[in-house]
Amino acid sequence: MQSLPPRVMRDYLFDALNQLNIKQIFGVPGTNEIPIIDGTSYPENKVEYIECLHENIAMGAAMGAARMTGEPGVLLVHITPGIAHGIGNLFNASRSQVPLVILCCQQQNELVTQEPLLSSNIAELAKQYCKWSHELRTAYEFPLVLQRAFKEAKAPACGPVFISIPWEFMMAKPLPGLPERLPGITRIPDNFAGDADEIARLAARFAQARKPLIVAGDGVGYADATAELQRLAEAVGAPVVLQTFSSLANFPNDDYHWQGELPGNQAMLQALFGEHDVAFLVGYSNQAQVTVFNYADGPLIPDSVDILYLANNTWDIGKNYYGSHAVLGGVKASLEKINQTVAQQTLTKQQLLERDERNQHLSRLSLQRRRDWQAYLSQARLQDCINPALIPHYLAQTIVARNLAKEFVYVHEAVSDSASFQYLMPLTQEMSRPISYYCVSGGSLGWSMPASLGIKLQPRAVQGVTPKLVINAVGDGSSLFYPQVWWTAAKSQLAVLYIITNNREYHTLQNGLEEVIDSYGWQPKRKPLALDTDDGADYRNYEVDYLSLQHPRLDFCQIATAMGAGIQGRVVARVEELEPALTLAVDYVLGQNKPYVLDIRTQRDPQAVGGNALANGGCRLPSSNYFHKTLLDEISPDAGSYLA
Repeated sequence: MQSLPPRVMRDYLFDALNQLNIKQIFGVPGTNEIPIIDGTSYPENKVEYIECLHENIAMGAAMGAARMTGEPGVLLVHITPGIAHGIGNLFNASRSQVPLVILCCQQQNELVTQEPLLSSNIAELAKQYCKWSHELRTAYEFPLVLQRAFKEAKAPACGPVFISIPWEFMMAKPLPGLPERLPGITRIPDNFAGDADEIARLAARFAQARKPLIVAGDGVGYADATAELQRLAEAVGAPVVLQTFSSLANFPNDDYHWQGELPGNQAMLQALFGEHDVAFLVGYSNQAQVTVFNYADGPLIPDSVDILYLANNTWDIGKNYYGSHAVLGGVKASLEKINQTVAQQTLTKQQLLERDERNQHLSRLSLQRRRDWQAYLSQARLQDCINPALIPHYLAQTIVARNLAKEFVYVHEAVSDSASFQYLMPLTQEMSRPISYYCVSGGSLGWSMPASLGIKLQPRAVQGVTPKLVINAVGDGSSLFYPQVWWTAAKSQLAVLYIITNNREYHTLQNGLEEVIDSYGWQPKRKPLALDTDDGADYRNYEVDYLSLQHPRLDFCQIATAMGAGIQGRVVARVEELEPALTLAVDYVLGQNKPYVLDIRTQRDPQAVGGNALANGGCRLPSSNYFHKTLLDEISPDAGSYLA
């Protein structure tokens, strides 16, 4: 075994990684990065270099690793094109508050002013989406900058940090006056309770609400504070909605207070919030996830709503809307104090009655939602075409049957089918933790397949999760961004089940187009397309052709095989093939410890089972939100009503 060579400046990086137990560096090889990559060749450094074929893949993989370990994901990018290629997932990491340390090896320091090949002001390029972006002035700075970078990436709220390093600094011998090794990385505890007096005021106001609402943001999931939020929802009788494009499972979907994610539409958001007198926004970071907004139509949260805040950073408190009470503190610790204070509140007999009735009504509606989904899935099983809602239904059965509680991670980029995956996957109190579900709030496509690499590389994760079974469901359009992921998955033998929900179009964009048409009355040019029903799908006969992916047809199993020899998979086109195909695929990745690809040809309009729901006796996709106008009418006729 080759022993470690004499120390050079790059070795301070390995000191930092070893102190934080970070085991991987992700990247695309470039000449400037070779000194750092070479350091991973020595087993004594205890760090593996994971080679990717695109910087946005490396960025996404580092994000997946960060989610599992709770420590910053680390990656190397190559000068200007490298950080430019990674901007999409850097944006996602910023919006989803994922800790990253991004190292970019700049051209030779003495040459940069002369504008050599590929060089630019790369620190400025990354700055917009980073908590801190810096280029080293001298090799002497490296230990100081490393300590600050890892500290800042982890400090609340977490996020990416970018460090530009003139590449020759990494090969320099240790400089006089510097410590022999990096002394350590400062850690800032984030589970601190907020101001006691403000907690008391907020708790008192929320306990007195007649129509309370809780919005669970990503701060809840990152703090693993779902149990505390469940107790609060029960104590006040409040439905719980999740922030739009939640990055984690911020509330268990088998708790009857769960109402799914907030809608991404101005009018629907206004209607939902408008049915409440008090809204408690908990760790709610991305507060304006809409496509179309008109100031003349009013704010997303109406002025009639009293807003209360809890977050571990000031930016997310009062960012868009005034709050009458605001607690700055760790979400878990502060919720514990809020629960204690709510329990001490003295409520009138009428208030107690109304609270209990709210809880009972939400419980009844939860049972009705379950029955509606069962009826919907029963009809879906009778169709020839594959309704995508059947995929999470059968996956959940398989996970439960194999006793994989807290041993699976579901990576979600099947954006067109979010409601069914979020409700039907076993994201429950007993089966999962918040990090068992992985998504991003940024919305830049092509992140989930890269993330699956970093997730599967971790033998264990925070929150008591083990990523034994990693499932990545991704739309056909999103999967085409970075199919090079399969090369890395094959090279590293990463046993991930990739499910392509293949509806042969950019379905999410079709939906967005309909919203634009509804809002502005504008119509795009459409043209007839020949019907293509050889797999039993019910295609539209006219389309916006640039949103269609059916001609020429794509075969994702063949793409995967081309990227990585030996990657197995199959095309699934009919409903009777789906359950056995999913069972075989799960058993394959668990038993063979290799990646597997399912190209599932789903029907193109999953809202209607059997084509036109009304004409053919089908049923509409059940709503995840179960607010009903009857709730407060049953309690008190003058108390208002919940959203229909």
